[in-house]
Amino acid sequence: MEATALLSPDRLWSAQEVLTRPSPVPAAAGVYGWHFEQPPHPELDAGRLLYVGIAPRYMANRTSTQNLRKRVRYHYRGNAAGSTLRFTLGCLLGLELRRVGSGKRMTFGKAGETFLSQWMADHARVCWIEQSEPWTLESRLISRLDLPLNLDQNRHNAFHSRLKEIRAQARQRARELPVSS
Repeated sequence: MEATALLSPDRLWSAQEVLTRPSPVPAAAGVYGWHFEQPPHPELDAGRLLYVGIAPRYMANRTSTQNLRKRVRYHYRGNAAGSTLRFTLGCLLGLELRRVGSGKRMTFGKAGETFLSQWMADHARVCWIEQSEPWTLESRLISRLDLPLNLDQNRHNAFHSRLKEIRAQARQRARELPVSS
């Protein structure tokens, strides 16, 4: 089953490998899975699949330009405003979330995002499988596997309410702080 390729992959890829050119990550549709050599929270286990994501996401009214390569690379070096995974990891690691720009977007600021990118380079590893309609597989995986860092479609997970609370607290604190440059 596809879950095995994500749960027990033949290979896990580091940030350094994924960010090289040419990248080993295909510019194709699919599902990616994140494993962590060090968990981002004491209640989570190391060395196992904690999160799955997809590229592109299902869009009924337009075509997404996202693919596995763009998404995986963005998670390793982007910011929390464009990556739910980065947002979740930063909150779990206790980084200070700030409103930026117009005040609608939230990131961990330059220093926080740099720290998070380094933390991910040190501890996060990724694998993927190509899938033409990844949203169908994502739903099956989330319903059947223990994926504590996924929130969407995952209320049944034991860590779900704790993660929602941690993320909500970070957002609330950010709203109380001035907009950061």
